[in-house]
Amino acid sequence: MGAFVTEVPLRWSDMDAFGHVNHARTVTLLEEARASLLFTEAERRGHAGMSEGLVVARLSVDYRAPVDYRMGRVRVSLSLRELRRSSFVVDYTVAAGGKEVVTTAETLMVPYDLRAGRPRRLTEGEYSFLEEWVREPAAPDEERRIA
Repeated sequence: MGAFVTEVPLRWSDMDAFGHVNHARTVTLLEEARASLLFTEAERRGHAGMSEGLVVARLSVDYRAPVDYRMGRVRVSLSLRELRRSSFVVDYTVAAGGKEVVTTAETLMVPYDLRAGRPRRLTEGEYSFLEEWVREPAAPDEERRIA
């Protein structure tokens, strides 16, 4: 399957003093996109367990162009890589205002048992769901174009 694509609306509170989406609010927009895939879409397909415990273990964001609040919304494409039973990486490409890439990011996600207070392993169903969104490694030329 290809990337999961969702649109996230921009809010007035996302704006900084220059009319751009604040860098920290961009992380919130990524979180909303991630929740659309890992919670909403997963639950729609019968895998509600992920909404009971996933944590971000690492976050990396590259801001490539400013996002003007007046753009109204951003389009976020999400795919996965390094899928393991105990962790996976979510890759994000954010587009807005006619620009193909305004932000790229990645988060290392770890399934977590909130009651036990420790990491857990993905269930078979969760793993199967996540496999649908795994992106094949890009060719070296493709990696250069994205950057």
